[in-house]
Amino acid sequence: MFSYKAVICVVIFGSIQVIAAQNPFYYLKQCHKADPQVNTCLQKSANTLIAYMKRGIPELELSEPEPIVIDEIGIALGNGPNGYRATFRNINAYGISNMTITAVRSDLDTHQFQFTLYIPHISARAKYVSTGILLLVQASGGGDYWGEYDGVRAKVYIRAKPNFIDGRTYLSLQQLKMDFSVKNIRMGVENVHNGNAVLQAALNLFINTNAQDLLKEMKPDLKKKLMSILTKFVEHLYERIPYDSWIIE
Repeated sequence: MFSYKAVICVVIFGSIQVIAAQNPFYYLKQCHKADPQVNTCLQKSANTLIAYMKRGIPELELSEPEPIVIDEIGIALGNGPNGYRATFRNINAYGISNMTITAVRSDLDTHQFQFTLYIPHISARAKYVSTGILLLVQASGGGDYWGEYDGVRAKVYIRAKPNFIDGRTYLSLQQLKMDFSVKNIRMGVENVHNGNAVLQAALNLFINTNAQDLLKEMKPDLKKKLMSILTKFVEHLYERIPYDSWIIE
């Protein structure tokens, strides 16, 4: 059977191959350091990279970017032996690749960058286990966790230093920091251990009544995990993209 989808894929792949042959760094917009609007150019360059990443960049060994997987994060509410503890494992997050870089600030003399980004919506799924008492209910057990996060805004700060390898300039990551906020959150649990309907109802009531406060509890651990992922990603890019192919002196 004739497949239009197959033809479109072949055409797109062929076009990318032609572009790559003409410009090996086709997934970036080059920026001139002396340009008074260099930050606007850097913003466009970052968004160009993101657009190509959605369908994969073989030259950078980057394939389908989602889901973003976080191995584990935990929260603790209350003190003492009956304090509530929950651990979320194998967190799969979808929607992060729909981010848009909304602003860039840079100091190209010291190789410092601050990216402001916006993600309309993130969906997350995970397994959780918990112990302790919540809302006067023994909440020990486990089940499935889901979360829907709308209006995610983040800032990522990067400081790097130049290295000269085989006549080309590359960057080496020195520091990375980030922070984020979420406008609206909906969270809940399902398939609670032993089918305990009372516990599931109590957990969901508590979670959705206190969603922002729970995010604050998750945030330190979540930021640590996200910074680890971002660090590996930025280092991966810096190793493969010469700085002088991105920023023209």
